[in-house]
Amino acid sequence: MIVQLFWLYYAIPMLFGINLGSNWWIGVIAIGLNYGAYLSEVVRGSILSVAKGQTEAATALNMSSFQRMRLVIFPQAVRMMLPEFGNYTIQMLKGTSLVSLIGLTDVLYYGDIMRSTNLDQAPLIYLLVLVMYFILALPLIWLTRKGESISKKGVASG
Repeated sequence: MIVQLFWLYYAIPMLFGINLGSNWWIGVIAIGLNYGAYLSEVVRGSILSVAKGQTEAATALNMSSFQRMRLVIFPQAVRMMLPEFGNYTIQMLKGTSLVSLIGLTDVLYYGDIMRSTNLDQAPLIYLLVLVMYFILALPLIWLTRKGESISKKGVASG
């Protein structure tokens, strides 16, 4: 992630003369590319992990490939990918602290400013930053659990 941020912020404008916009956009692009790659692999793996018999049954019912994906495969894959999506969403939140390396102001940036003026308070300041990230992550945790409970409705346990 750090390499991607530095590449987008320093290397691309220097090597190719392409201005990617503000620091905010560079941060969004870097985080999107980084976590998009991981999340696409989660989606691919979840789709491939649906039992082959499910696809064969949908084919036996004369469903088109779009219908098979929409009605049979994807609903089952979503149940498998939700926990990983929740994990990566929280990792993405934590990854936003790295944008302070390219000059964006975020929670960690302000914590570093406070620490630089009050060195003896550094442990307390970083504890407060930790608590702030935890508070920001709580709604994401709740949404993930809610999504998982909704997706499990009507599914036999076993």
